[in-house]
Amino acid sequence: MKMKLKMNPKTFWGGAAVLAVLALAVPSFAEEALGDTVTGLAYALDTFYFLMSGALVMWMAAGFAMLEAGLVRSKNTVEILLKNIALYAVACIMYMLIGYNLMYPADGNGIIPAVSFLIGADHTVADVLASNGDIYYSGLSDFFFQVVFVATAMSVVSGAVAERMKLWAFLVFACVMTGFIYPIEGYWKWGGGFLDGLGFLDFAGSGVVHLCGATAALAGVLLLGPRKGKYVNGKVFAIPGANLPLATLGTFILWLGWFGFNGGSELKVSTIEEANAVSMVFVNTNTAAAGGLVAALMFARAWFGKADLTMALNGALAGLVAITAEPLTPSPLMATIVGAIGGIIVVAAIVFIDKAKIDDPVGALSVHGVVGIWGLIAVSFTNPEGSLVAQLTGVVSIFGWVFVTSFITWMIIKAVMGIRVSEEEELEGCDISECGLDAYPEFTKD
Repeated sequence: MKMKLKMNPKTFWGGAAVLAVLALAVPSFAEEALGDTVTGLAYALDTFYFLMSGALVMWMAAGFAMLEAGLVRSKNTVEILLKNIALYAVACIMYMLIGYNLMYPADGNGIIPAVSFLIGADHTVADVLASNGDIYYSGLSDFFFQVVFVATAMSVVSGAVAERMKLWAFLVFACVMTGFIYPIEGYWKWGGGFLDGLGFLDFAGSGVVHLCGATAALAGVLLLGPRKGKYVNGKVFAIPGANLPLATLGTFILWLGWFGFNGGSELKVSTIEEANAVSMVFVNTNTAAAGGLVAALMFARAWFGKADLTMALNGALAGLVAITAEPLTPSPLMATIVGAIGGIIVVAAIVFIDKAKIDDPVGALSVHGVVGIWGLIAVSFTNPEGSLVAQLTGVVSIFGWVFVTSFITWMIIKAVMGIRVSEEEELEGCDISECGLDAYPEFTKD
């Protein structure tokens, strides 16, 4: 039996109205959902990039450990390794407790930040979606990226004071450095302080990180004095490192980690413009290191008559430090030139600092301090927005703050617990006196 379908006119027009409303509403729902998805994907991508960049910078701690272990004598290997891994742990704890909030305070007057403790909770989904793209990575990823930077600054100190500083004195200073000294000067630039307001430019930390670490090291070295046998009757005696293959490996690790150091400082990578910027930063970082190494090698050959491996290694690091202040705006050729000048400067600086009887076993004062200043000055020539006056103001401000506070801290530590091992312990080696271990026990004579 065939049934005949009848349509009520009221039902028909009512349904049509509903369909019309849905037709108008669905695109807006779809557009909103698509927008939330894009925002979420960009947030996830930038957060992941930030975290992976931080992991690369964390790997630089291994580079510093290998470099310094290779450039000290074998009897001081265990202690320098312990210093490097312990300072990283100290930096993570102190920066979590107070350092991060000093560097990125909720309030401050441009010079003195507001004081608060512990890092807060991360962004919520609602906060991210409501920000219209203004929140583009996890807050905790930012903390992780920043904490590996403060550890890098402290790593600079360990090499300069190697072979004669007490382990526990060094770690006490690390607490003050990573929890207080570094975050304050970091706030002046990266936390929106007065240096940032003056137009001081420091993309990834030639000043905030490297000059800071070298200045703290200089204050300690001046109070500590040189190693026994380094300067005798007005003459300078070289004290070779025990393991140059290890030092070379450390340099390669640092070179690799520097891509996270500089590349991550672009902060995000989720747009075409940002991806291109990160690519330029990577290329310039690499070419600056290459320029620094080649220039240092050639300059050392012309000066000393020999190809000096240690100068070549420090030349590569000098190129990296020099370009760190501005790795985005120069062309690759200009970045190579900036690095090459850094490589020449570091060779001269190592020689002259040694002649001034300032004992720096690994060349940290030259690589991170002298060349860090060159990198900041170079910004005024490679970035159209750079101002030489602003850059020099930054140099003086960072050096003055870090040197005075570090010198006072070292003095207090020296008065309370001493900072230098005894002459007998130094001759025996810090491995035994400070750690009770030999790095290479099978080669130790009975």
